[in-house]
Amino acid sequence: MKKLLMGVAAIAAVVMGAGAAQAADAAAGKDVFKVCMACHTAEQGKNKVGPSLFGVVGRPAASIEGFKYSAPMKEKGAGGLVWTAENLDAYIKAPKEIVPGGTMAFAGLKDDTKRADLIAFLSEQK
Repeated sequence: MKKLLMGVAAIAAVVMGAGAAQAADAAAGKDVFKVCMACHTAEQGKNKVGPSLFGVVGRPAASIEGFKYSAPMKEKGAGGLVWTAENLDAYIKAPKEIVPGGTMAFAGLKDDTKRADLIAFLSEQK
């Protein structure tokens, strides 16, 4: 009986711990976005060296009219890449792995929490 109770307690701790995981923080993501601002804006229709990230979540890759995307990014877009939260997460973590030969100079953001916060912020930009 003691082993059973310990097992139930262990399972409850795991479940409660998973439920206690923090949700992404868009306000914190706005601070993370400052790193992106060297090349991107979150303003609709305002591109810099990189395309505007306004409305990026859910948008097909390489789809801003008039922006000069790299050939590899155009290929990804033509192949059906859509910037879902999951795809953005992978791209922001390691851009050159997701779009080999792409022109994004950013090496990647390895911090899982910062990426999640950044994507939460970008999700609000619409």
